[in-house]
Amino acid sequence: MLLYRYGSDIGGMGMIKFTIDNIPVEAKRGETILEVARRYGIYIPTMCYISKTSPCASCRICSVEVKDVDGFILSCNTPPTEGIEVTTNSDKLQEERTNIMKLYDVNHPLECGVCDKSGECDLQNKTLEFNIDRQNFSAKDQLRTVKKWGLIDYDPSLCILCEKCVHVCNEVIGDDAIEIQFGGYKSTIIPKDSETLDCTFCGECIAVCPVGALVSSNFKYRANAWELSKVPATCAHCSAGCPLEYEVKHASHGASENAIYRVKNNFEFATLCGAGRFGYDFDVKVPKRTQINKSTIDENIKAVKYENSFEKALKALSETKAIQFNSIITNEEVVILNKLKEKLGLKLFNEDARLYKEFLDNYASVTGKQVYETDLEDIKNSDAIIVLGTQIATDNPGVRYAMTVAAKQNGAKISYFHPIEDTLLQNIVTQFVKMEPGTEEGVLALMAKELLKDAKITKPVEKFLNDLDEGYLEAESNVSEEEFTYMSKQFRRAKKKVLIVGEDLYAHPQASNIAKIVGIIDRFSEYSVMIVPKDVNTLGTALLANLDKEEEVAFVVGYNEKGDFTISSMHNDADMLVPALNQQEGTLTNIDKKVLPTNVAVAFEGECLNDLANAFGITQTNTIDYTNELEDVCDMYQNVEFDSLENFLAQDGTDIRGYKLKNRNVKINFDLKDVTDLPEYNGTVIYHANPVLQFNKYTAKTTELPKENFLRGSSQFALAAKIKDGDEVIVKCADMEVKRTFKVDEQLKGTVALNPTFDINISPNRYRFEKSKIERVQS
Repeated sequence: MLLYRYGSDIGGMGMIKFTIDNIPVEAKRGETILEVARRYGIYIPTMCYISKTSPCASCRICSVEVKDVDGFILSCNTPPTEGIEVTTNSDKLQEERTNIMKLYDVNHPLECGVCDKSGECDLQNKTLEFNIDRQNFSAKDQLRTVKKWGLIDYDPSLCILCEKCVHVCNEVIGDDAIEIQFGGYKSTIIPKDSETLDCTFCGECIAVCPVGALVSSNFKYRANAWELSKVPATCAHCSAGCPLEYEVKHASHGASENAIYRVKNNFEFATLCGAGRFGYDFDVKVPKRTQINKSTIDENIKAVKYENSFEKALKALSETKAIQFNSIITNEEVVILNKLKEKLGLKLFNEDARLYKEFLDNYASVTGKQVYETDLEDIKNSDAIIVLGTQIATDNPGVRYAMTVAAKQNGAKISYFHPIEDTLLQNIVTQFVKMEPGTEEGVLALMAKELLKDAKITKPVEKFLNDLDEGYLEAESNVSEEEFTYMSKQFRRAKKKVLIVGEDLYAHPQASNIAKIVGIIDRFSEYSVMIVPKDVNTLGTALLANLDKEEEVAFVVGYNEKGDFTISSMHNDADMLVPALNQQEGTLTNIDKKVLPTNVAVAFEGECLNDLANAFGITQTNTIDYTNELEDVCDMYQNVEFDSLENFLAQDGTDIRGYKLKNRNVKINFDLKDVTDLPEYNGTVIYHANPVLQFNKYTAKTTELPKENFLRGSSQFALAAKIKDGDEVIVKCADMEVKRTFKVDEQLKGTVALNPTFDINISPNRYRFEKSKIERVQS
């Protein structure tokens, strides 16, 4: 009887009917026996299987029997055929699996009492499941040295070579940073093409490791799994809104105080970047007076600073004419700020959300939809992707991972348009198109002409495209007709096409026209569009907040932003302290247009924005009482109680968290303007972009994440700026001035250097590319 292997084409069949343990089941095209069994709740043991990657097929514990087929069949990588009879448990299978487990246990160190994986270890669980109480096999033990790879430690003596870490690093993250060094019993995991681990340190290899071989170097030996309480929450660092669990050790379990010890994720289906996994300790504590001695002087000084801060904040709010805030905020806090604006006659400034909302409004004027429809699952399932206007790997790792899945598992072709090549995407991008800074409007117009050449379009759109001065636009943008021809050629057989645009565009001088061009591509072409929000709740703030355009005001109160009086969850900025996002209940609106709940990991002993609002007669007992009023502010939301929102992934990986926004139909009414003369960025140019693992002042505050704030540029940039590697420099861009250490990055080319923003206050209304003057600091 013929059985097809994983990934094979089984023709144009519909549902495939067969039995598992005499239970009638049906398989979809391409589904494996294991996937069908799991969908029907039939247990087949595994050690090396991960749902989100191709089968590792290394453990063989998932073997099953099929009637009239000799030997065992790997259920993880074998799709069924019509009418087969599968058996998942028998004496032969039990003997096979028991022997496999005995081999896994050979010379495995008996250090469960101190191993970080103890209590949640697959090897422990399966050894007990198969009743391994004696050992029939032996092998000469090897000297295996523990490797220290920065945030990650690897103990090869604990490794069972399941290959999960290798698969997830390559197929989901895209780093492709580790591999197996084969050598029989001496086989081990090693860094790929490097002496030490050279990756983005997402830590996903730690998450998928079934034993204690790969562990967080900071967490090692600090706590046992059973001592930690799990708090389901939403990552606070970018707009992907990834699900995670804060693991908290309470003082009753030996900690000096309640504290987050680590972050975990449902690695079968969800993925975290390193900032989400290691950047968890950004909570804030209100200083309290203690007995004064040398070690408590600073704490007492801080405590005095915050005495009567609540009353001072009320006075500041009474006197101010404006509140400046950012989008690292819950939806409920946005509602409270709206009410304070109405009550006190204030203006609300948030340029990130305001510019994003303007972009969405201009896009909507063409498409008739208030927000884009594409989500991360659409990207994962796509086979053609265009990226423009973002350094997406660091702007939003969630999008990067979705693109990697599309490339590795669907064979997706990816065209990447940007002035700077994204080295993190080099192993999945099939076409990099280097364009000039500032020319996004012209490049998008040329792209629209290519993508819409066979589409049915309206007369105004046809006129706009026909009137383009293609020769001029190609010359000034450095993007030729041949690039677009090649792009179309590589996509010619694609069925699911996506255009991803990002934050380079929102503060562009021609942002309104750019948004309309994005809209005509979405409306008239085969491409769906994703417009990537910058911060964790940029989309929610844009939809809910009643914002004003930023202007000069004599006295401004900052809410998590620097102001004349600052209410903040950052000690360095604050005149009054309020809780950080990992100390709050509330909801966030993510890139997938989902309203997601987040919960308190560690308590905050002080007042919050809702207490200030109560003092002005805007009364609700708790901040989350406003969750039930979101629809009153924006009809795309629902009025539901916070405690009724689900917060988990289903057994098949379906995201059950929160709810999805209802898209709003808007009137189509747009006027495409002729593309303006494209700007020239000559000399030394700065691109404001953060390094891997850094997003903002909250990630900068955490203890584990690296904080490299170098100005990074090519040797060509150094020559043009008359500086060298290691020089202290002053970077001047318009009204901004910042001191940096310059580092030559051999992976960069041209005269554009990368300037991080996570450690400085920089307004979102600045276009990310700026002409600069670089001055060396004289020693």
